[in-house]
Amino acid sequence: MKIVNKKFYHDYEEIESFEAGIVLTGAEVKSVKAGGLKLEDSYVKILSDGPYLINANIPNYKFNNEKNYNPTRSRKLLLKKKEILKIAVKMKAGGLTIAPKSCYNKGRLLKLEIALARGRKDIEKRKLEKKKDIIREKEKEAKEYLKN
Repeated sequence: MKIVNKKFYHDYEEIESFEAGIVLTGAEVKSVKAGGLKLEDSYVKILSDGPYLINANIPNYKFNNEKNYNPTRSRKLLLKKKEILKIAVKMKAGGLTIAPKSCYNKGRLLKLEIALARGRKDIEKRKLEKKKDIIREKEKEAKEYLKN
């Protein structure tokens, strides 16, 4: 099981990535393992007691009886103190952000891959899209050439 943040490579330029654990309830774990996690609009923020995943949407597990379940609650991330300090120092140095890249199983544990990233401007996004279009076009032409 691997859930990928599809907007990450479009919106951000990755600088360094880290692997973090997530503090979840049992019903949330079952929902994530069923593929119910949405990372598109989420981000990571370092608060006084550690890093938190904010605005990640984990829908309610279908067999969960909890009445007032909040699918976008903040969830604590588990990182080593050295990693948290390293991230905090780099964030203070420049205009960087922490964004989730993907969520996956590692044995029976759920891990979240987060990355220290720089946000892309609209012009950079357009240039990236243009490069992808050119590459796609060249591949299509090569395929047509080999067919004939």
